[in-house]
Amino acid sequence: MEKHGLVLIHTGEGKGKTTAALGLAMRAWGDGMRVLILQFIKGGWTYGELKTISVLEQAEGRIHVEQCGLGFTHKGDTDEAEHRQAAAGALKQAEQAITSGDWDLIILDEINYAIKFGLITEAEALRLLDIRPAGLHLVLTGRDARPALIDRADLVTEMKLIKHPYQQGIKAQQGIEF
Repeated sequence: MEKHGLVLIHTGEGKGKTTAALGLAMRAWGDGMRVLILQFIKGGWTYGELKTISVLEQAEGRIHVEQCGLGFTHKGDTDEAEHRQAAAGALKQAEQAITSGDWDLIILDEINYAIKFGLITEAEALRLLDIRPAGLHLVLTGRDARPALIDRADLVTEMKLIKHPYQQGIKAQQGIEF
């Protein structure tokens, strides 16, 4: 079968963007692919998926996740400069990984948030698509994907919020939402 790298975007207001990307990572790893996950916003917390990926990485390698961010932020936060610096580091890691030839699938988790919050620019994200080798699969997640990125993607999935437990006052549940 001819290998054709794809650009995929998981966006929208609904839950499941990162979860879908991680499911894809598990599928790719199971098929012998080398998978890198760079998380542009998450950092400092130990999520269930990190534990799973750590076990897979220790057992057979070929998969790695890197929390590059400092945690969730909003535009105008007092520590915006620190978040911008962390995002710049994640962007540099992404550039190196994309051009390294070491990976078959790279997930840029929450990169759309990094753009939305002004931590990186749309032009910088588009440059990642420009330098992507033809055989590399690239996944971008996060709400509010920019139209220019959507235009360049091969597959775009929008998660639509219908109902969420938070709307009924139920806090995020470990193992389900983080």
